Amino acid sequence: MMSNKLLIKLINYYQLFISPMLGNNCRYYPSCSEYTKIQFELNNPLIALIKSFKRILTCNQLFKGGIDYPVVEKKLQNVEYKKIQVKYWLIPIKNQKNKYIVIKENQ
Repeated sequence: MMSNKLLIKLINYYQLFISPMLGNNCRYYPSCSEYTKIQFELNNPLIALIKSFKRILTCNQLFKGGIDYPVVEKKLQNVEYKKIQVKYWLIPIKNQKNKYIVIKENQ
């Protein structure tokens, strides 16, 4: 199976060279390619692939679309607080242990 880094590089290539030629057709925010990239950065490859495939299948006129941030499962332990540059915000989901909505920081 391909590594996450290689898949993320392929997605970056798609976003830079292929997506601009196709136009802004995604029914979701963040776009399906950005959603997939976040999934592969924060989940194991199999789960990321399944969630991304499901998202892409629903990106058509038969589904409403809208805002759909990725949800990841993370166990946060021994958190040390220091000032850092934030790439993602993990927002806890009420009544779901270790599950978070992912919001990407604009940079």
